[in-house]
Amino acid sequence: MNFPLYIARRYLLSKSSNNAINIITIIATLGVIVSTIALFIVLSVFSGLKDFSLSFIRTADPDLKITSVQGKSFLFTDDLEKALVKDKIAAYSKVIEERVFLSYGEKSHVASIKGVDTNYLYVNRMDTAIYFGNWVNYKAKYTVVVGSAISTVLSLGSYDFTESLKIYVPKPGKGYINNPKTAFNQVGAQTIGVYRLTDDIDKKYVYSNLGLAQDLLNYEPNQITALELKLKDGVNVSDIQQELKENLGTDYVVRTRQQLNSVFYKMLNTENLVSYLVFTLILIIALFNVVGAIVMMIIDKKENLKTLFHLGSGVRDIRRIFVYQGFLLTLFGLFVGLLLAMPFVLLQKKYGFIMITQSLAYPVEFRLSNVFIVIVTIVVLGFFSAKIASARISKKLIE
Repeated sequence: MNFPLYIARRYLLSKSSNNAINIITIIATLGVIVSTIALFIVLSVFSGLKDFSLSFIRTADPDLKITSVQGKSFLFTDDLEKALVKDKIAAYSKVIEERVFLSYGEKSHVASIKGVDTNYLYVNRMDTAIYFGNWVNYKAKYTVVVGSAISTVLSLGSYDFTESLKIYVPKPGKGYINNPKTAFNQVGAQTIGVYRLTDDIDKKYVYSNLGLAQDLLNYEPNQITALELKLKDGVNVSDIQQELKENLGTDYVVRTRQQLNSVFYKMLNTENLVSYLVFTLILIIALFNVVGAIVMMIIDKKENLKTLFHLGSGVRDIRRIFVYQGFLLTLFGLFVGLLLAMPFVLLQKKYGFIMITQSLAYPVEFRLSNVFIVIVTIVVLGFFSAKIASARISKKLIE
């Protein structure tokens, strides 16, 4: 066995004659254990929160979205349909999006209308977000589904036949508006459902059938603003995106869900990184206890170190003893911390005993990548802590 490692194990497992050193060592070990538990649980919680937040985005946005480079709309032609990689696409939907002005009673709101065809629910399961009423009725043209935020702003409910929701959109043209009464296209629609996802989405979209949106914007039957695609399971999004770009040419833009919500993804990743750095800082502070414990052990074993030196051990070998000791202490704390933290995360994921609300458990996600991050972080920082502490040993100290 490696001689410095053997001595380090003996020093770590044996009690010191000085009780204060034993207490400091226990405190240092507990600090590593608690820091490991905290870091792993925080990473697991943020992984759960990220998946929870992205579940709303997955409901509202497609795997891929095709739009025109020039102008708001384009014609869905046979050539465009043939350019789609149909053997790798589970479904596609034609949609129309446009900013609109909503008016109901004496209240108003600016939002976006999103006209969708009958394939839309095969691409995005927005019907699962309906909490009152029904999803878009494709047979009743002048019906819409609004977000909960829009419903609140306009004091608008479902199936309220006393008054229709008025939707306005500016007519295409140039110059100033001389007559506001003739400058807008207008339709009256009946609200048949209210959905709830996120605040941003709830106050942004009014969903209608494709025909209503085409009538409102004076579009042709095959004129749309976007194609939304759902890919088959196991298909690589980046590969299909590149293939579609080659098939469609430079007249169209193909964007992934992440690209459509780039700001949201960056925000989530930044929050995760900041949380990791904050708890890593706490871990560094906790590892100062390891440094203190090793320094106290060096002082306590000073006479033994002199004996080892005179028996032929070099300063470098003696330093390695305490590097190993600090490293083993850190590994022990890491092992115990993970042994306690991983079951906690798995139990929370399965049973949800910690709740945010009465019906919503705190989301967590067990990931091997988080285990790897915790192990690497603590092993690296523990090693450097031991190196810093062992640097106190010099030839002058042990002669």
